[in-house]
Amino acid sequence: QVQLVESGGGFVQAGGSLRLSCAASGRTFSGYFMGWFRQAPGKEREFVTTIRWSGNTTYYGESVKGRFTISRDNAKNTVYLQMNSLKPEDTAVYYCAASTRPLGTIVARTGGAYDYWGQGTQVTVSS
Repeated sequence: QVQLVESGGGFVQAGGSLRLSCAASGRTFSGYFMGWFRQAPGKEREFVTTIRWSGNTTYYGESVKGRFTISRDNAKNTVYLQMNSLKPEDTAVYYCAASTRPLGTIVARTGGAYDYWGQGTQVTVSS
């Protein structure tokens, strides 16, 4: 059984930074993707970013490009999301997700392509 555990959420003022972590256990994810999605109250789930477990392939949503950076530590089976220049509109519950299949460029941005999800961590950005 795969478990994804997020941490690092919290409250920050606009312009500040936070780093989220997602620790995976239960299997290795070599060759597949781990990503972040977010959902704000009353809104649909939104793709944030994803990273291939091996190699350098990353994808970002347009709203976070240039501000957020995804990275991984294979030895720790952990993915990180560094969030800089945070805006109030970044307020949401952030979810870590993992795929068990190879994903193409477009599919990797789709929540339905991911097989495992964390419980979510709240990020609140005040203006």
